[in-house]
Order: sequence, then structure tokens, then C-alpha cells
Amino acid sequence: MTYLKNKILLIVLFSSTFSSYAQNNFEKMGMQAWMKGDFKGAVAQLEKADNADPNNANVLRALGYSYFQCGDFENAISAYSRLITIKPNDYSAYYYRGKARLTIANAPKQALSQMRENFYVSAIKDFTKAIEINGEEDIQILQNRGIAYKDYAIFRSYKIKKSAEKTACVAVFNNSIADFQKVLTVQPLRRDIIDLMDYVKAQVASLK
Repeated sequence: MTYLKNKILLIVLFSSTFSSYAQNNFEKMGMQAWMKGDFKGAVAQLEKADNADPNNANVLRALGYSYFQCGDFENAISAYSRLITIKPNDYSAYYYRGKARLTIANAPKQALSQMRENFYVSAIKDFTKAIEINGEEDIQILQNRGIAYKDYAIFRSYKIKKSAEKTACVAVFNNSIADFQKVLTVQPLRRDIIDLMDYVKAQVASLK
């Protein structure tokens, strides 16, 4: 009986060691591909590492980014959502999930076309959370939230039927302008931001 128990224990230890080795090997190969910019190759290896250890934050972070770079925005959102569950203060997860959601909102698949507003609102919330964690000093996040506000306001402007809807739409445009102004406070010579702000102001004027 003791022999049998010892044999079972050895099998369990071997299986655990092999599983750990395989997971670590998949993660290593995935990270190597990731560092080389081979994001399809990274996905192939990191998915295996993720299956072996679903709570590995480093794997999820790299996997989410790899999905994003491959244009697989739905899986990127899923990976970053899981990462946020494990690391709720990882601002980069909110930032890239926001970018993925905004991309889907602006170029929705047919199956997701009815959810565009939810994607816009969720993207803005993600950028806002990233700013809350990392601070307004991060110009890149502010810029992306400003763009998200702009795109969302344009989307809403197509559906205006009442005065209250126009007022709400203008408020979203104004949020966009406010973010662009904060970017220009730090980088006053950003021609692209100046042009974006002028465009948004013209949209507001057209609604009055």
C-alpha cells in the first residue's frame, strides 16, 4: 500500500513538474516572438501558456497586446478584462482595452453594429480609469480619450431628434475639446491636436 502511494505521489509530482515546464516554455517562446514583433507567433505560444496558467498576468498582458496588434480586438478585450480582474490597477490594460473598444465602435462588425454606443461609452470609461490610475501627465491617454469623445459625439449627432439630445451631444464634444486643450498645455505645437480641436469646434458650431 505504501509503495502504491509513493508511486502515485511520484506521478503527480512528475505531471506537475512537466506541466510547469511546458507552461514556462510556451511563455518563453511567446515572449521571444513578442519581442521580435511576431505577434501571430506570440499568440500561438501565449495561448498555450495561458491555457496552462490562466492567472499569469504577464502572459495575459503580452497576449492582449499581441491580439491587439493582430487586429483581433474582441480577444484583446477579453484578455485585458481578465488581466484587470487580476491586476485592477494596471493602467495599460484599461488603455489598450479602451483602444480596442474604440476601434470596434468605429468599424463594427455586422454582429456588433447594434452595440456601437456601448463600445464608445466603455472605451471612454477605460481611458478615464487609465488616467485616474496613471495621472493626466500621460498625454497619450488624454489624446485617445479626446478622440473617443469626438467619435462618440459624431455618432450621437446622427441620431439627434430633440433639443435635449443636441445639448447632450454638444457636452460630449466639449469633453473632447477639454482633453485636447490639456494635451496642448503640455505640447502646444501639436498641429494634429490643433486640427482635431478646430474640427470639433466646427462640429459644435454646426449643431447650434
